[in-house]
Amino acid sequence: MRRGGRRMARTDAIVLGAGIVGVSAALHLRERGLSVTLIDRAQPGEGTSFGNAGVIEGSGLLPTSLPYDPVVLLKHALKLSPQSNYRLGALPGLASWLIAYFKASAPAAQANIARDLRPLMAQARGEHRRLAEEAGVQGLLSPTGYLKVYRTAADFAATSTERQLADDLNIPFRVLDEAGARALEPLLTGPFAAAIHWPDCDNVSDPGGLVKAYARLLERRGGLLVRGDARSLRRSGSLWRVETAEGPVDGQIAVVALGPWSLDALKGLGLPQPLPLAVKRGYHIHFEPKPGQFLSRGIVDRAGGFALQGTKGGIRATTGIEFARRDDPATHRQVRQVIAGVRRLVDVGPQVHAEPWLGFRPAFPDSKPVIGRAPGHADLFLDFGHSHWGLTLGPVSGRLLADLVMGVTPFTDPTPFSPARFATA
Repeated sequence: MRRGGRRMARTDAIVLGAGIVGVSAALHLRERGLSVTLIDRAQPGEGTSFGNAGVIEGSGLLPTSLPYDPVVLLKHALKLSPQSNYRLGALPGLASWLIAYFKASAPAAQANIARDLRPLMAQARGEHRRLAEEAGVQGLLSPTGYLKVYRTAADFAATSTERQLADDLNIPFRVLDEAGARALEPLLTGPFAAAIHWPDCDNVSDPGGLVKAYARLLERRGGLLVRGDARSLRRSGSLWRVETAEGPVDGQIAVVALGPWSLDALKGLGLPQPLPLAVKRGYHIHFEPKPGQFLSRGIVDRAGGFALQGTKGGIRATTGIEFARRDDPATHRQVRQVIAGVRRLVDVGPQVHAEPWLGFRPAFPDSKPVIGRAPGHADLFLDFGHSHWGLTLGPVSGRLLADLVMGVTPFTDPTPFSPARFATA
């Protein structure tokens, strides 16, 4: 494809969205021999991919869910738990999604979701490591696993189903007492009852930088990165067209991988029914490490509702879920709770920035992404809705998507991720 003037030559594939999911999809399509143009209004890795917890979670099992214990659920409803927050005015619009999410939070449903996701999770680290090596940024990945910390014995006992499922699926883990966890991660200071080390995970010191490196790899391989407005996606004869800063781009196929903005691009395209995508908002803040300190792996404080990661910007703390409209103003209730929780668990220095970063996790009620052909369209593909696992699943999702685009036998059954799964009877 040549650039210049206001016209651009035709491309085989237009990929909309330069986060980890879109960049990965573009890379896999380019590897299959297609000409690819990646389009976003911003630079790669500057949206949701920038601000996550920085864990490639090969041992990922149960998705983040609503509690079924009525006492715990009441604490969430009364905003007494740091794991969640909500804006009251947003709840009517989220009601049907929340009902479906609650149903999918039932223990049996959670186990089924975990089994559906396992083929992707099992290959997530391998796909990342291959791309990181080819991009020359292996140093951004640290294979030290992550720790999940439990404040009380009761909290630890309440999660026994996760450990049973891990045993059933042959996923390694190691239960530690407080002394064992501190031996593994000396920065831990606060009291807790138990911890679990999940070794099948890589930690990423610069998630946004990792995505940018993958995007540079795409360019080295002949893919194009162009600034443009994904909302301009429309039919132009037998092709798809998107308006960009360098003129219109036409493609034989289009891939929507815009995360929380995906539905914006799909408006007016004639999908048989809307997809039930919602946005779980989340925040992050950074703390300065004290001299000589280094966080060697991600840490999840289950009761505290936060995750910690050592990044180039400091020790990053990411919050749990905020249920709100995507574009609502930021609120800092959870952030204040998390700051107090972090300082009880880890000896850290001052907060780096006064204003927290706000990001968006695109999620379907069943916590599984859509990967595949859009209903009603032979040449429009969807790859979004990865919930809390976008960084983990981006590359392996791109591989599955490329299998489907090319019409080859996919490496795993794509049925659990089909956009058609939401069709009403």
